[in-house]
Amino acid sequence: MKFPKSTFMYWQKRFDRENPDQEIEEEMLKVRETHKDYGCLRMTKELGNRGFHVNKKKVQRLIRKLGIEVSSFTRKSRRYHSYRGKIGRIAKNRIHRRFYTSVCHQKITTDTTELKYFEPDSSGVIREKKLYLDPFLDMYNSEIISYRISEKPNALAVMEALEEAIQVTENCIYRRTFHSDQGWAYQMRAYTHKLKEHKIFQSMSRKGTCLDNSIMENFFSLLKQEIYHGRNYHSFEELKQAIDDYIHYYNHERMKRKLDWQSPVQFRKAALRAA
Repeated sequence: MKFPKSTFMYWQKRFDRENPDQEIEEEMLKVRETHKDYGCLRMTKELGNRGFHVNKKKVQRLIRKLGIEVSSFTRKSRRYHSYRGKIGRIAKNRIHRRFYTSVCHQKITTDTTELKYFEPDSSGVIREKKLYLDPFLDMYNSEIISYRISEKPNALAVMEALEEAIQVTENCIYRRTFHSDQGWAYQMRAYTHKLKEHKIFQSMSRKGTCLDNSIMENFFSLLKQEIYHGRNYHSFEELKQAIDDYIHYYNHERMKRKLDWQSPVQFRKAALRAA
């Protein structure tokens, strides 16, 4: 074979050796079943929560060995724009990209996103259809506190989600601020009147400046990368159920680095216990 005898002896001793990482690998496969989009850092933290204290480099090596790398999908499509010109009141930007707050339920943001699914019509032809998601997010811990899903962008869905968000945040000891872009729904008289009725400040991003609401755009990006891009949905109910399941998972299980590797709900409850 023309290789050193020492090399042969080295590997001969390792042919029948048990895998020292067997237990860790089995646990990593269990983690992947629940958290299919956990990369190296989140996998390391989750293993630590389960009693396996391993470093990041080892976890990275085992992820490659097991073939459980996270695949990130992107798909370019027309972005939904809710701006229809000035049809009502334009509020000033009170947030100014100061997304951080140490007070739960003080700063809330919202936006609308469009997702597509494919469904056969009465003649059996596959048609592209659309679904609209209207969530309200707490900047304190990035938790989705209310949302509505509809087949068309309509005022009823926005107002129902707003009503629920107002009820959830009533325990805030400071005056609340609800932030959004300049979409037609947020300029409606009913929307602005509801905020005034509850003595809530209204804030809006500058026209054509999505970074003024980047915390909401970040959530939309996560949702689409983890359950939307790379797969097709074949009915409104199928896509709606996937979104419902993801928002519950995002709020209660998906850890975030900026929340000290806790989920939004875990972070909020831990802060309440500490107080």
